[in-house]
Amino acid sequence: MRKRIVAGNWKMHKTPSETGSFVRELRERLGTRTPNAEVIVAPPFVCVPAAVAAAAGSTISVAAQNLHWEDKGAFTGEISGAMIKDAGCSHVIIGHSERRQYFGETDVSVNKKIAAALRHDLIPIFCLGETLSEREQGMTFDVVVRQLHGGLDDNQIADPKRFVIAYEPVWAIGTGKTATQEQAQEVHAFLRAQLAGMLGSDFAQQVRILYGGSVKPSNAAGLFASEDIDGGLVGGACLQIEDFIGIIEAAS
Repeated sequence: MRKRIVAGNWKMHKTPSETGSFVRELRERLGTRTPNAEVIVAPPFVCVPAAVAAAAGSTISVAAQNLHWEDKGAFTGEISGAMIKDAGCSHVIIGHSERRQYFGETDVSVNKKIAAALRHDLIPIFCLGETLSEREQGMTFDVVVRQLHGGLDDNQIADPKRFVIAYEPVWAIGTGKTATQEQAQEVHAFLRAQLAGMLGSDFAQQVRILYGGSVKPSNAAGLFASEDIDGGLVGGACLQIEDFIGIIEAAS
């Protein structure tokens, strides 16, 4: 049985002081019980120390939203895997569609970033997914298999429990549109079958594949009931305690 994950990608929201307050309230609301789902928050870089401090001693993990593929160097404005790890992060989001759309990330750069994460013992949350035009042209499977190979080729992933994939149809991110349970399950099952061919059936059956794309309390339970959907990479709904708790409860 794969343990579900609910990861909240805050994007460019919340200050360090707001972060501390939010995570403290989240851990209080979760209480002493251990949820049946792993809970991850991914604040902006400047908020990571506040999140780590507020989450200390709880079951909440902290992720970074991005990293550079080099360990150090003249890369103004960038953050390395070593810095993220030392700051207390356990996970890092890689290849989010907004990074691909606005900041020119490619399958090649995503591959190098996954390698950097693995090198620093960070768990990658590897994002992939198609645009609306690609879906309408029947290209969904072609796009996600290209991105899957692009990210994984030449990277040695020893432990499937320390690697996460997030399928995020770009047309459903921040739009209020959500893939139907059947649409999401179809792509998740396809990705798991591809992983079985690439890395073996044991790996494919153990790796967690999350759905990202307007996940909210009202649709989370239905999505998470699907055989191959192992939780969610949540955007807007993770910024409100009540909504985030509702999604965590749906996954638990």
